[in-house]
Amino acid sequence: MSNKRFRSWLAHDLTLFVKFAMDDFGTGHSSLSGLKRLPLDQIKIDQSFVHDISENDDAAVIIQTIIAMGNNLGMEVIAEGVETAEQKDFLLQHHCVNFQGYFFGDPMPLDEFERVIAITLPLIRNGSIDALSSPN
Repeated sequence: MSNKRFRSWLAHDLTLFVKFAMDDFGTGHSSLSGLKRLPLDQIKIDQSFVHDISENDDAAVIIQTIIAMGNNLGMEVIAEGVETAEQKDFLLQHHCVNFQGYFFGDPMPLDEFERVIAITLPLIRNGSIDALSSPN
C-alpha cells in the first residue's frame, strides 16, 4: 500500500474504530511533520520532559508549548511518567488534564484494574474522592 493510500485509509476508514496517538512526543521519530500528515487524536508528552519539570526550565517551556500546540490542534494531550503532585499540579495549571504515571498507581493486571475502577468510580462520581489525587 502506498503512503498516500495508507494515509487516506487512516483518515477515512480506520478512524471510525480507532483513535491515534503520537507516543513519546518530542523524542525520536515523533516529529512536528507527523502532526500535519497523520490523523492524530492524541499526543503523549514523553516522560523525560515531565521528569525534569521542576529541575529544568527548558523542559517546563517545552511541555507548555506541547500542551498549547496539542490543545490548539484539537488533540488530547497526555503526560507520561507523572510521579509527583508537583508535576500533576504544573500540568493542570497549563491545561493538561490527562496523565499516566506512578503518582496515580502501579501497573496492574486487567482483573485488578477492573476491581479498582468498580470501587473507585462511584466514589469519584459522588465527590467522595478526588480523581486526581494519589491513591497511595
